[in-house]
Amino acid sequence: MELQAHWWRDAAIYQIYVRSFADSNGDGEGDLAGIRERLPHLVELGVDAIWLTPFYVSPLADGGYDVADYRDVDPRFGTLEDFDALLAAAHDLGLRVIIDIVPNHSSSAHRWFREAVAAEPGSPERDRYLFRDGRGPEGDEPPNNWKSIFGGPAWTRLKRPDGTPEQWYLHLFDAEQPDFDWTNPEVHDEFDDVLRFWLERGVDGFRIDVAHGMVKDPALPDIAGDAKADLLDGSTTLPYFDQDGVHEIYRRWAAIAAEYPGDRAMVAEAWVEDADRIARYLRPGELHQAFNFEYLTAPWEAARLREVIDRSLTANGAVGATTTWVLSNHDVTRHATRFGGGERGLRRARAATLLMLALPGSVYLYQGEELGLPEVTDLPEEALQDPTWERSGRTERGRDGCRVPLPWTEGASPCGFGPEGSEPWLPMPEGWGGLSRAAQRGVEGSTLELYKRALRLRRESEALGDGSMTWLDAPEHVLYFEREPGLRCAVNLGGEPVEIAAAGEVLVTSGPVEGSAGGSLTLPGDTAVWFRA
Repeated sequence: MELQAHWWRDAAIYQIYVRSFADSNGDGEGDLAGIRERLPHLVELGVDAIWLTPFYVSPLADGGYDVADYRDVDPRFGTLEDFDALLAAAHDLGLRVIIDIVPNHSSSAHRWFREAVAAEPGSPERDRYLFRDGRGPEGDEPPNNWKSIFGGPAWTRLKRPDGTPEQWYLHLFDAEQPDFDWTNPEVHDEFDDVLRFWLERGVDGFRIDVAHGMVKDPALPDIAGDAKADLLDGSTTLPYFDQDGVHEIYRRWAAIAAEYPGDRAMVAEAWVEDADRIARYLRPGELHQAFNFEYLTAPWEAARLREVIDRSLTANGAVGATTTWVLSNHDVTRHATRFGGGERGLRRARAATLLMLALPGSVYLYQGEELGLPEVTDLPEEALQDPTWERSGRTERGRDGCRVPLPWTEGASPCGFGPEGSEPWLPMPEGWGGLSRAAQRGVEGSTLELYKRALRLRRESEALGDGSMTWLDAPEHVLYFEREPGLRCAVNLGGEPVEIAAAGEVLVTSGPVEGSAGGSLTLPGDTAVWFRA
């Protein structure tokens, strides 16, 4: 099947958390063969591409974002041959494939880091990472006051085999994820080669993990106030995030991607709050997409969402880029729960989906959101695997709640995720099968059918996806806009019904709406509608 040029400008891309999507062999963990078997379901859903989270060789200290070998598949997920077969099957079905690249840090099990630990301070092996002497008379204090995103200090001190303490190394995340030193040319050359390895296999692009974090202020200064700075922090200037030097890396990477046919795309996971700063990643000659995390974290308020939408479209439009919208991923609470949970949260989530799919640009969907899956908030403590749980002193449960394996069929666990009788790596809640794809497929009004209809309309309409939008006058708490003459979206974010004048043919709604003989439309609270005026 012929694939569309410049596909990433308006694509609907489906994120697959590999470990939790589909288990083909009954070991409790999702794998590449399981994904390949389920690709027809994603074609039926109506997406244009898939993004795979890391499947590389890894101890899985952080769900695969601790990479020990960037050029091979972890045996738990399959083989390189399995990857090639998955890629070929996806392309045969008209699906693009984006894979994760993790350039800020490696696993402590990576060959380079093991060589660094065995080497002496000041050696070339250590220069690939950020090793520093400690502060204080005996070097007992970390080199600075930076905190790990997962909790605790961002520095760990090495000890020699005889117990003698020596240098410290930086890890913005877990201690098993040492940060690379991107001032070292060898690091640049290594990742150039890794990109080429996968581009030559035929991948359609990369999602760049911690895309704003590779370059650090060379002075490694303390952060004022000794406060922990989270990934998205609009009030703290961070000497390790969004440094100007990252753009040199992306200009180099863009040139590499441009050498290959087929319009390869790169998307930045850049937790940067300022829309103008995000747009810098999307300038000509750099990256193609950047997740809009300001949109993801915005509250369910019409005025705030409109402000974020306007600012994003203006900033990205100034550099010729489209905006990339997202509501959920493997690092955040699922939006059905974030918007209030229960029936209200699902109602808002469905409305938020129609809003997002009507906006100009591209969208990312996280596996399971098309089923209306909530966050699993009551996982047993002994089941938790996110490093945040231990590093926070067991005060923050971490991200496991949005990573529970997908239910595919009705009935008891594993609900079709794996062979009957197998036990998923994270336990499934009681009744999970009632939310499964099998339980919702073909059911009028189900969340799955809502996604399928909206994605089909989006693909069939030249007005949706890439392009412009015009805001229309609307009651308080309502977002109302037009994508082309006649094609409109209205979202009532308030609690009370509102009347939309001069409505027309209803195309899709997130919940029940009522029309009137006079041509207006009554839109209940927390409900969205697309229609042709």
